Amino acid sequence: MMIAPTLAKHTLAAMLIASAVHAQQRTEILLWPNGAPGSEGKTAKEKVRIADGGDHVISSIHRPSITPYLPTKEANTGAAIIIAPGGGHRELWIDHEGYNPAQWFRDRGIAAFVLKYRLAAEDSSTYTVDGHALIDMQRAIRLVKHNAAAWGIDTARIGVMGFSAGGEVAALAAMRWDNGTPESADEIDRRSSRPAFQALIYPGNSSRFTVSKQSPPVFIAAGYNDRPDISKGMAELYLKYKEAGVPAELHLYSSAGHGFGVRTTNKSASAGWPARVADWLADIHMTKVK
Repeated sequence: MMIAPTLAKHTLAAMLIASAVHAQQRTEILLWPNGAPGSEGKTAKEKVRIADGGDHVISSIHRPSITPYLPTKEANTGAAIIIAPGGGHRELWIDHEGYNPAQWFRDRGIAAFVLKYRLAAEDSSTYTVDGHALIDMQRAIRLVKHNAAAWGIDTARIGVMGFSAGGEVAALAAMRWDNGTPESADEIDRRSSRPAFQALIYPGNSSRFTVSKQSPPVFIAAGYNDRPDISKGMAELYLKYKEAGVPAELHLYSSAGHGFGVRTTNKSASAGWPARVADWLADIHMTKVK
């Protein structure tokens, strides 16, 4: 657990205000406290490296988890988003595609949960996207629904968000959901894994995505200067949803490439995508009107 440090030389009053408004305990909740299926015998410690820009990049994930960012009771809209960072299924860029957007949405009354999922393309990995990363996302959805009452969340307003490789994981969860296993001894597994909505931010492998009339509403954002399967593929994906009659919204930012996420250094129009998601969630009645 890590607690945001107070800043030196501030007055006591300023520190108290900062603590009340900005401090966030970063506490991970294991998806399977007794061990994730498929991770038996894997005891290697999680690795963290610091990228050139200061981002924390995570790998060697064998104990998948979620980190909650819960809004205050006064600000709470009842909606929640489970966020899957990207990293090519080799690692997770946990700051600009995880903690930063989670904090942004929390501060606007939308609960957020940063997912650490298992990595299929890491060196010597025995994991697969469909058999482990997707299962981790499905379990996260069930876990949030199981604890929804305690966290002030409406179970009908829990969605998924993913960036790059995490966008693939989020999209697969919106494609391959189930209603739970009523006879399971595990109460969490009795919950449905269907997300109420999906926000796909420059997702990878979109050629795999299938759409049906039962698909959850989708928000799509990407950069015009991204690689063709994304810069062009997102327009094609939007048309799939349009043809299926599923509510969809698409934003292609003319000056953006890949990986813009949420960064304070981004001064282009693409920095505004979280606000567009918030507007969209209000439009599809996922957040309460204040």
